Amino acid sequence: MSDTDRQAPEDADASTAEDLELLAINTIRAVSMDAVEQANSGHPGTPMALAPLAYLLFTRHLVHDPGDTSWPDRDRFVLSAGHASMLQYSLLHLTGYDLSLDDLKEFRQLHSRTPGHPENFLTEGVEVTTGPLGQGFGNAVGLALAERLLAARFNRPGHEIVDHRTWVIASDGDLMEGVQAEAASLAGHLGLEKLIVFYDDNKVTLDGPAAMSFSEDVGTRYAAYGWRVLGVEDVNDLDTLDAGMKEAASPDSRPTLVRVRSVIGYGAPTKANSHKAHGSPLGADEVAGAKQALGWPFTDPFTVPEEVRRHMDQSERGAAASQDWQRRLVAYREACPDLAEEFERRMDGRLPEGWDEGLPSFDTGAQIATRRASGQVINAIAPRMPELISGSADLSSSNSSPITGAGAIERDAFSGRNVNYGVREHAMGAALNGMTAHGGLRPFGATFLVFTDYLRPAMRLSAIMSLPVVYVMTHDSIGLGEDGTTHQPVEHLAMSRATPNLHVLRPADAREVAGAWRHALARSEGPTLLALTRQNVPVLDGTDMDLVSRGAYVVAPEDSVNGEDDPDVVLLATGSEVHLAVEAVEILAEQDVTARAVSMPSWELFEDQDDDYLDDVLPEGVPVLSVEAASSFGWSRWADDHIAIDEFGVSAPAADLFEEFGFTPEAVAAAALELLEDSEERQERP
Repeated sequence: MSDTDRQAPEDADASTAEDLELLAINTIRAVSMDAVEQANSGHPGTPMALAPLAYLLFTRHLVHDPGDTSWPDRDRFVLSAGHASMLQYSLLHLTGYDLSLDDLKEFRQLHSRTPGHPENFLTEGVEVTTGPLGQGFGNAVGLALAERLLAARFNRPGHEIVDHRTWVIASDGDLMEGVQAEAASLAGHLGLEKLIVFYDDNKVTLDGPAAMSFSEDVGTRYAAYGWRVLGVEDVNDLDTLDAGMKEAASPDSRPTLVRVRSVIGYGAPTKANSHKAHGSPLGADEVAGAKQALGWPFTDPFTVPEEVRRHMDQSERGAAASQDWQRRLVAYREACPDLAEEFERRMDGRLPEGWDEGLPSFDTGAQIATRRASGQVINAIAPRMPELISGSADLSSSNSSPITGAGAIERDAFSGRNVNYGVREHAMGAALNGMTAHGGLRPFGATFLVFTDYLRPAMRLSAIMSLPVVYVMTHDSIGLGEDGTTHQPVEHLAMSRATPNLHVLRPADAREVAGAWRHALARSEGPTLLALTRQNVPVLDGTDMDLVSRGAYVVAPEDSVNGEDDPDVVLLATGSEVHLAVEAVEILAEQDVTARAVSMPSWELFEDQDDDYLDDVLPEGVPVLSVEAASSFGWSRWADDHIAIDEFGVSAPAADLFEEFGFTPEAVAAAALELLEDSEERQERP
């Protein structure tokens, strides 16, 4: 605790319990206003409006321990309305988390622990990073689903070690976003009854009254999704609000939406109930007027009355809850030692011993689509990694993603291992983040590579949060064939590679698929995208599962790996184009040109290698031709010229498309010769 935290404020003892509650609520409001004002940036209106709800939730209903933010059976809280971050920061500070008043004073400043939107890697007590509206809602569905899956796996009569709720605060903006609609529909379908969402119905958006763009009956929509819908007409009516929270937490077999009416900027003399209180500081005069209207007795900013600090501190209550769970865990270990050992391993994020043993081998020359090879690898790993959870956006047979014999996850039947997300790519991505952030599971989600367009915001947040989500993206090129332009990804590899902390792996054949999966599941600090073919490709003689983790390596000719002489030209390819490069090496050899074929499954992994390895694979001064059936964007960092696709595809059989766009061994060899000729001419110029 900082010296600022220890300072005793002016004496303002509350005479009654009701007075103390109001003082606590107004402390949240005042500190939130002060932080936004000092930063000259932020969103004061929602913290001022929802302070009563947040106060009751964190002091009476949320099961949490400020001293142990990682105990597995804590309730999860998600501020999907992440712009209201000062509401959460105020609560964390006041209820005893490791977040000082000095931290609050650094709101939105460089290197602070109180950024503009909550970040789970910066601030203890923040479960997921929420920023774009709707994402936190989708994360919460994943958190609630993870709880149900783990409860089904580990709970036994008299030993319920997984039994917690997910609480969410969502804005009207959250409820407009498409990802929320997808996620809410999925949650209702699955009956995630331990998911509780408070909908802040303040009827105001950033641009003005919500009625300008949002006039639907939200409650009726959610009832149609299969949710229980409750309502509280005044957020300041603590008794009614408390009763609503109790009802929301009662068993019902459905997730619950609680519509709560609030006044944005509550107390502000001229900006309350106006969009002017939403996304900008109120201004000194308006803050002073709001504090006066609220009966706030202090003049200094960032004042926290000691009686409020004592009243709101949840350290004792939280420690009692987590210690009670620890005692139950001890009893569970005695009654179910094997299950307890597995549970603790999973929650610690440790992979099981031998999880990657028994990976399938593939015979050289065999023809197999890398998506099909992926299915074989998944089902070789799944028995050894029980935390692996499959899922697909209604494309499981096309993606080859199901865990065979493991069953589907369904309403009231959570013992399966295959999630049917339906045609909800965005919700799938957001839920994957929530499931992974929860702990105890290693989920992956599958769809076509072109549909990364639908889930990219969630994938980006996977990377921001360093969550080891695996994205299985099949049908990765014009090899998709007859479905045509709309379904043939061209720019998607480039966009994905541009995402920091996302590893993109495009394996050349089935052997590299096994190496790609091994890397993806061994990785603990970020997501991995596997780009896989629809069409069959040959298993090549020179590919090596173990070398995938180095990002790129020589596959042909065999004596080029440790050869003393550099090649004349390097053919640098990924995925289904590697075999074209290998065949082009043979064509060029017939013309006395020494070429080297390099498989480059991952740019990110290759650039992490030391300089000596980089030079061994791509010798300095040797011209490089890249070969990839996708955009050439970005390839100039590795190659001097490219065989690529910088236009949209067309509908036709895959073989015809590859020939049309110049992806044949003969075309690769011809392009290599042209590159060599150009290179020699440049060297001869004075």
